[in-house]
Amino acid sequence: MENLMGNNKLDRDLIMRKLKEVQDPELKRSIVDLGMVEDILEQNRSLTIKIKLTVAGCPLKDKISGDIKAALADLTEIDKIKIEFSAMTEEERKKLTRQITGKDPSELFHARGVKNVILVASGKGGVGKSTVTANLAASLALQGHKVGLLDADIYGFSIPRILGLNGRPTVIDNTIIPLEKHGLRVISMGFFIEENEAVIWRGPMVHKAVSQFLSDVFWDNLDFLLIDLPPGTGDVALSLAQTVKGVNAVLVTTPQPGAYMVASRIGKLVSKFNIRMLGIIENMSYFLAPDGSREYIFGSGGGQELSDKMGIPLLGQIPLATEVRSGGDNGIPIVLSENNTPAADMIREIAEKISGILAAGHDK
Repeated sequence: MENLMGNNKLDRDLIMRKLKEVQDPELKRSIVDLGMVEDILEQNRSLTIKIKLTVAGCPLKDKISGDIKAALADLTEIDKIKIEFSAMTEEERKKLTRQITGKDPSELFHARGVKNVILVASGKGGVGKSTVTANLAASLALQGHKVGLLDADIYGFSIPRILGLNGRPTVIDNTIIPLEKHGLRVISMGFFIEENEAVIWRGPMVHKAVSQFLSDVFWDNLDFLLIDLPPGTGDVALSLAQTVKGVNAVLVTTPQPGAYMVASRIGKLVSKFNIRMLGIIENMSYFLAPDGSREYIFGSGGGQELSDKMGIPLLGQIPLATEVRSGGDNGIPIVLSENNTPAADMIREIAEKISGILAAGHDK
């Protein structure tokens, strides 16, 4: 078999240009730029492409193979294309890590490459914080931003179900490649254990997990990284407040006094660690009856009172809607639905306010 790297029968440059259009499905980079094309061989109108995978047993190698064959399908000189796979060595993986991150693997902290980190917090559970977080992230992605979502609710993770996302992230030389869905790069404890499995960890283990999600995940220069915090002011909230500097936060509450009074405790945590509060989001604010009237099932005024008390804006009031719940159950955030609803419109409006506030801050 003749080696085409020496530019013999077929135009090697032409083949490499075509292969350059093929991307690694996880890293979103050309397989040529990543150094994955090891060799190109040709014999009797048969072409063999040797590819080095980032990890052995890559679950997406069939897609890579299909994309390569599609990219070379118009080569009339070739009747058959064969793809052979091997795996990169440890040194090659380290080189790749340095290439895609610009840093040595021993000093990675990818969250530093994120333009805006936004903590999404709540004083108590049951206020729909994770659903709001997922929909805000999807709304920001719809605006054309590059968005990541970190599910930091280690004990009660729900982001995978809300986004309809499952699987195991690929790990390259201690760098975790997040999964993707709806244009979002996502990491969650739910990708590493079964959904019905309990996480029984003490504080130090939780702190280590959160730190790894920040330092070892390849976020790839995001415009926004939203972090879905667990309710309250426990270990995870404290770890993130102490670890990530210069971050922003939004506070999700419901209208009743019990929710917004508890939520005010988050304000004290925020002020202690000099986190910038962008505003309050009041969820389940009212039910919109068929006749257009509003029914305040959980009371009213809590979000505005909390806003006044903390001196930060009320970003919006999201109505209570069946579509929000069903979207989370089906793995499709309501803002991505083809049907416009008051709840989806309000979440998109809140996302626009948040991106506007942060853009104005960067312009100063």
